[in-house]
Amino acid sequence: MYAALWRILPGPWWVRLFILLVLVAAVLYGLFFYVFPWVAPIVAPGEVDLE
Repeated sequence: MYAALWRILPGPWWVRLFILLVLVAAVLYGLFFYVFPWVAPIVAPGEVDLE
């Protein structure tokens, strides 16, 4: 999968690396600011009972 992603990106290796870093940053931003706050009330990690 990663090799296929690497092949479809344009440019030399350093441009591909930059594009991948931007994509990873965008995914992490989306997770931290949209997905995780939406899921937090459902998961409720503070209410764990270990008995």
